[in-house]
Amino acid sequence: MTEATVTLVDGMQFVAETGSGHSFTIDSVPDVGGHDTGPRPFELLAAGLAGCSAMDVISILRTMRQKPTGLKVHVTGERATEHPKKYLSIHIEYTVIGYGLSEDRVARAIELSETKYCPAIANLRPGAPITSSYTILEANEETMRK
Repeated sequence: MTEATVTLVDGMQFVAETGSGHSFTIDSVPDVGGHDTGPRPFELLAAGLAGCSAMDVISILRTMRQKPTGLKVHVTGERATEHPKKYLSIHIEYTVIGYGLSEDRVARAIELSETKYCPAIANLRPGAPITSSYTILEANEETMRK
């Protein structure tokens, strides 16, 4: 079972506590009563999706005996203008850095995350189409700093 609790601090600022014992601030912008001290709830959905798929992809690549040294997953989502302002579409962009990475294996790792393993994608996909793209960078001194 997954658990999370949010407790009002002030204005629109909340402290979130997870079942695994972690806590962080969730907030809004000042013009709606927030203090801008933390991410917005909808940003957390995007971050959760990015983190979920990133963990899958890196794990799958390592299982495939690839040598990833870095991974960046960037999620963008178009939202409706009317309430409940749900996602209309989501795009996931993967940047995979490593030594001699096989493009076929990178593509397969992403496909497995998106179609089989990532529960965040599975939960969001029925409500919004999800597309993705990827870039593979050879590890070197410059890419290691990204």
